[in-house]
Amino acid sequence: MRPLPIACTLNATDLRARGEELRALGRDALLDATEDEGRAVLRFRPGLAVRTRVEALMAAESECCAFLDFELEQREDATVLTISAPNGGAEMVHELAAALAGR
Repeated sequence: MRPLPIACTLNATDLRARGEELRALGRDALLDATEDEGRAVLRFRPGLAVRTRVEALMAAESECCAFLDFELEQREDATVLTISAPNGGAEMVHELAAALAGR
């Protein structure tokens, strides 16, 4: 099996729209975010509405950035999304986390 290319397939217009979606989700629900090389852990408010939005984000990002790995965990106090990437994908993880954090 060939490794997936480390690149986003969105065009400029779709990338801007996705960025707005990410920032909106972050403004509405992000509690905190931590990052290390090639991995980000994002904690969102708990609840079904937030989880649904995070799941939609995961589905959309899985299509345009297929090299990223997403894990979702529902805890009592938070909806936790972990994003990781293979070697060479750390910058994309950082950009995604930064957009969610409004940076």
